[in-house]
Amino acid sequence: MSGFVSGLLRLRRGPWEMVASILIGLGIVMLMQPFVLWAFTWSFIVTLTGTVMFLIVSHFPE
Repeated sequence: MSGFVSGLLRLRRGPWEMVASILIGLGIVMLMQPFVLWAFTWSFIVTLTGTVMFLIVSHFPE
């Protein structure tokens, strides 16, 4: 099993912060694109989920 998946399964901070950061970035891209309405509609929820997730996983052990 790779180190990333192992870190996710063992609830380590680094891999989960990366997932949360990707969600935040994806939500911002969804917000700024002008073509797909459903992506714009869900962008706030995706960004909010990533932000709350980042706040929670920042308390996980290294």
